Amino acid sequence: MSGRDPETEEEMRAWVEEEAQKSGYRLNEDQRQLGVVIRGLVRNHERFGDRFCPCRIRSGDPEKDREIICPCIFREEEVKADGRCHCNLFFSPT
Repeated sequence: MSGRDPETEEEMRAWVEEEAQKSGYRLNEDQRQLGVVIRGLVRNHERFGDRFCPCRIRSGDPEKDREIICPCIFREEEVKADGRCHCNLFFSPT
């Protein structure tokens, strides 16, 4: 990516692929579910100005809501515990 925030579904898909690769995770192999999450990320970026997790509810408090910008602070723990994050976007590598 060029360093700017992804705005289109194609840009967001490229961003999540890059994020998964550099973090050592796999993306959801179910392309339908993957598309739903990507569209949610794009929609939240358009509405709220950042990649807020589409599976979590924003509080309205900018400081607190920073925790749910993808990749959210819960991802690592959820993948470790469940093999996937809450959104079913990132999966453990095995």
